[in-house]
Amino acid sequence: MLLLDLLHRTDSIPAKYRDRAQRLIELGVIETVGRGRGTRYLLSRRFYTAMGRPGVYTRRRGLDREEHKALLLKHLRGVGKSGSPISELQQVLPSVSRSHLKRLLDEMRSEGAVTLRGERRWARWVAVDSSAP
Repeated sequence: MLLLDLLHRTDSIPAKYRDRAQRLIELGVIETVGRGRGTRYLLSRRFYTAMGRPGVYTRRRGLDREEHKALLLKHLRGVGKSGSPISELQQVLPSVSRSHLKRLLDEMRSEGAVTLRGERRWARWVAVDSSAP
């Protein structure tokens, strides 16, 4: 119960409780988000639904990589051919670090969804027009 209360208030687990957390993960009581040093723990969707607060689960879970890409693409399509500098894209996803944002944009560029026009301070990210041949 102490561990569940701790998770309800925050998303970290002290090292001395990690072995107990593993058992709760196996039982489906808690979930992990991320990997490695950035792993976060949260109560499961089922737990929040039973409490009548499924929206809290969604907020605490956050957005995944594909949802981040979809938001960026939606913004870039909205601004059109003028594109957006990376500083503007940071406003779209304020919880994401600049380096993570760059990795997302590089992935989207390799997928053919966006392109980079210009260099350095004048660089602007633009959505690729999917209707063009």
